Amino acid sequence: MSPTGPIFIGGLSASGKTELRLMLETHPDLLFTRRTYLWTRIYGRFGDLSLPENFERCLQAILSLKHIDVLHPDPARLRAAFLAGPPTYERLFGLLHGQNAARAGKRRWGDQLGLVEEYVDPIFAAFPDARMIHMVRDPRGRFGEHAARARFRRAKVGWDTAEWRRSARLAAQHRARFPDRYLVVSYEALLGRTGPTLRTICRFLEEDFLPEMATAHLKPAENPAGDGRSLNGRPRPREIAFIESHASREMAALGYAPQPVTLTLSSRLQQVFDWPVQAAGMALWQVRGRQRKSWRPGA
Repeated sequence: MSPTGPIFIGGLSASGKTELRLMLETHPDLLFTRRTYLWTRIYGRFGDLSLPENFERCLQAILSLKHIDVLHPDPARLRAAFLAGPPTYERLFGLLHGQNAARAGKRRWGDQLGLVEEYVDPIFAAFPDARMIHMVRDPRGRFGEHAARARFRRAKVGWDTAEWRRSARLAAQHRARFPDRYLVVSYEALLGRTGPTLRTICRFLEEDFLPEMATAHLKPAENPAGDGRSLNGRPRPREIAFIESHASREMAALGYAPQPVTLTLSSRLQQVFDWPVQAAGMALWQVRGRQRKSWRPGA
């Protein structure tokens, strides 16, 4: 029997989520959406959905989301289906995606959403046949891409490092807990060894590999860099040194080797002033992370 369970693509920004989605949605049986924000902005926020007033508030909040139009929601049909079963957020989200996939004549739906990996427990509990792919990227290359666009670069490296460490740790934990349902894929493998990596992903998803998948990520409409790789930002040697000094364990676990870095006297002097700012960036990210979790059920 062909698999029908949902596919989730998670991970940090600039880690290859979009490139992977573009590849997978080439498959004629798969329908993917991106950034519907159901898990990060709706899940658990409206209380018990068995109460009609809570469900209606939740539904109106969903319908007001900017990106939800891609699911072509039918409120009347959704209400009728929801009332016929368990009143859970997970089921409501599944109905939204499932109705959209059925309307499009697709066998299986998927969703690309940064940080969806934070919700792996309720997702896997609600969808026993779901699969999740967690995209990771060398933190030095990822920061280099961010640095090309960052206004506050000095604090940004600390923020990015803390964010990346958290993502890397989640990747390792979830892969160990759910070895048959959770796959960690590196940006470098996806774009540098596209064919073999896609074949591995397709085996994990129990889907056929199609040759056209390997070039689908080159679509210019969603790829401002043109080749899916870098916007030509380069981390400075002292920034590389900071990242490696604070994320060395997680980098090693994912196969990212340290780079030889030579710091000039000027760089060492600048480092004295930079590192406290970068450490503050890490601390600010950790505070934000605690605030983000505070509202979630069971937190």
